[in-house]
Amino acid sequence: MASTLITGIAELTTWDDERPSITDAALVVEGRIVAWVGSAVEAPSVDSVDAVVHVAGRAVVPGFVDSHSHLVFAGDRAAEFEARMSGTPYAAGGIRTTVAATRAATDEQLTAHVGRLVSEMQRQGTTTVEIKSGYGLSVRDEARSLAVARQFTDETTFLGAHVVPAGPDGGAGDPTAYVDLVTGPMLDAAAPHARWIDVFCESGAFDADQARTILAAGARHGLRGRLHANQLGPGPGVRLAAELGLVAVDHCTYLDDADVDALADSGTVATLLPGVEFSTRQPYPDARRLLDAGVSVALASDCNPGSCFTSSIPFCLALAVREMGMTPAEALWAATAGGAAALDRTDVGRLTPGAAADLVVLDAPDHRHLAYRPGVPLVTAVWRAGRPV
Repeated sequence: MASTLITGIAELTTWDDERPSITDAALVVEGRIVAWVGSAVEAPSVDSVDAVVHVAGRAVVPGFVDSHSHLVFAGDRAAEFEARMSGTPYAAGGIRTTVAATRAATDEQLTAHVGRLVSEMQRQGTTTVEIKSGYGLSVRDEARSLAVARQFTDETTFLGAHVVPAGPDGGAGDPTAYVDLVTGPMLDAAAPHARWIDVFCESGAFDADQARTILAAGARHGLRGRLHANQLGPGPGVRLAAELGLVAVDHCTYLDDADVDALADSGTVATLLPGVEFSTRQPYPDARRLLDAGVSVALASDCNPGSCFTSSIPFCLALAVREMGMTPAEALWAATAGGAAALDRTDVGRLTPGAAADLVVLDAPDHRHLAYRPGVPLVTAVWRAGRPV
């Protein structure tokens, strides 16, 4: 098994409980995993490894774990974005615009589009990505969306319960009939391609009882549950996620004290998506409030064509520091180890012996520059599973 010593690291972020950060550091990669980390003066000799990489005083951080994205779609909604910037409020109904374009696209077109976005993410340091369906909203199109997503990641999520699609006459669809479809034939077709099931539990989408029904059906098919919740206003979604013991609940923009207490007591990860608030001009989530209450927080991109068309975790990290009360270290943890926690993973999001050798080399001396220099392409190298990408 080939081994590589990476040395000359000004600051190595490991997230090891005892040594979360090491200055003047080195690490050894063997095959696909991290074999050793420590101070450069303690590193194995160059004669004991197959290759040596010197990063010349740059920082190394774990690869970003983007635990919330919607990459399987066609078309764009630039006109909708322009309207929002001119004062039109965001509403979930714009999803149906993307549904029509996605249904009309071929499998090859969807695959090429997802591939471009995943490559774009990787160039910015993302090494693990979750991808949802949700722009098909038919048995055929949800299943094929997940089959496309599965070509790029094992972290695939069935989001047939995104919104209720329009009825045959173009008018409002029947929510009861659609929930029956989602929990019946659509779930049967989608489940073989998915690890997770998700519901947009929000006014204009699905209520708590519908979400509970859909998540229970997913569990019977072996899919683990997660929720979109409390994005557009206060609602029952966050407390439902806590009650059900879901691994993560995403958005968490509008929270009351009971929501925060429920998250802290349940251990459910609150995944915050600041790119959405940037793109919709809604209030940012209060990450400081959550962290001070002991809630585990993740950061993700929510890359999608409507409410947030960014693939950049560094951009989201900078927003979290500037707008949400996080320190640079807290934001980096949330975008790496926190994202891993939101996917119930312990093998990614950290650089400790036995973890996946997914790492990012920054053209900067330490992690603070990710927020200190927003918009600057600091990612100079990305390794995934022990190899440069």
